Amino acid sequence: MTLGFSLQTPRRVVFGRDARDSLAAEVRALGARVLLVRGGSARWADTLVAALEGLGAEVAVLYGAGEPDLPLLEDRLREARAFAPDVVVGLGGGAVIDLAKALAALAPGQGAVLDHLEGVGAGKPLSAAPLPFVAVPTTAGTGAEATKNAVIGVPDAGRKVSLRDARMLADLALVDPSLTDGCPRDVTLASGLDAVTQVIEPYLSCKANALTDLLCRDAIPRGLRALRALMQEEDTGARDDMALCSLYGGIALANAGLGAVHGFAGVLGGRTGAAHGAICGRMLVPVLRANHAAGAVPLRIAEVQGWIAQAFGCTPDAAFDSLEHWIDAAGLPRLAEMGQGLGNPSQVVAEARGASSMKGNPVTLSDAALHGVLDAAN
Repeated sequence: MTLGFSLQTPRRVVFGRDARDSLAAEVRALGARVLLVRGGSARWADTLVAALEGLGAEVAVLYGAGEPDLPLLEDRLREARAFAPDVVVGLGGGAVIDLAKALAALAPGQGAVLDHLEGVGAGKPLSAAPLPFVAVPTTAGTGAEATKNAVIGVPDAGRKVSLRDARMLADLALVDPSLTDGCPRDVTLASGLDAVTQVIEPYLSCKANALTDLLCRDAIPRGLRALRALMQEEDTGARDDMALCSLYGGIALANAGLGAVHGFAGVLGGRTGAAHGAICGRMLVPVLRANHAAGAVPLRIAEVQGWIAQAFGCTPDAAFDSLEHWIDAAGLPRLAEMGQGLGNPSQVVAEARGASSMKGNPVTLSDAALHGVLDAAN
């Protein structure tokens, strides 16, 4: 058998506590006009603006507002093009980084956003190369700092879809776990379950390769242990581990794909308005059970069961039940408690089956199995 793969990652990754101390100089080296896209709770953003201005940069600040959707992106894109930045920085959670990444990708062009969106738009390639882009996450969840797509909600279609181009990978992904310290418990839970899902699904994916396997084998047990610890008390070591798990997940999913959890997540997120991480956390165990029942990659699923068992102090046979009970006890809502209703389950299943993420699932799940997953999460 011949192995073959091509690993795509950010052009440069910096990981570690206090890594942010060098950020202003790194950004200033990329350009004099800086567009900073930030979240409302990213308090360190003010410090970064002052440091950039002290280095002679002109800074424009735009705010994210929840997970980005088409109207928000179109509004912010008009502002970004008017400012004409040299470089874009995304400082915040995964939603903010996706918004910043999309602005860096689209600002140099002239076309409409829908010209480039997958699924609901024309899906055309970018008409111009993206601006230099720097990603600085303040949560440990989506791994958006290491991916080549931005997820955008399209309210009229009731879906979340991707803007995707290999050139959208960050010029610099700066991951400083200290920026996640003290993250609220509910955000830590939802984003952490997303991070864990995004190393489990690439590991089980039909597109897995030797390099993504190395990342996932380290990150799955690391992330499970860290998330359990953080639900008990604040722990800087666990924050470090979750940040690394999230970074590894972004690299893994960009190179090995995802699976049925994320196949459902884009559809359900568009319909319910619920947080992406919360949906993924609620779908994870039902999808694992469905893949297990379908006989998918049995040795790998057994490994995942073993890692869950080690993290939660149970037997491998009880791993899925133990994880689900822990998720319930931690307070993650069920789908029925998240936002708006799901609508027609058959339509949800049909749309999820057609999602790009579903192509990475290790087996093709039947409609009955997908309905069972949806029922179990609801």
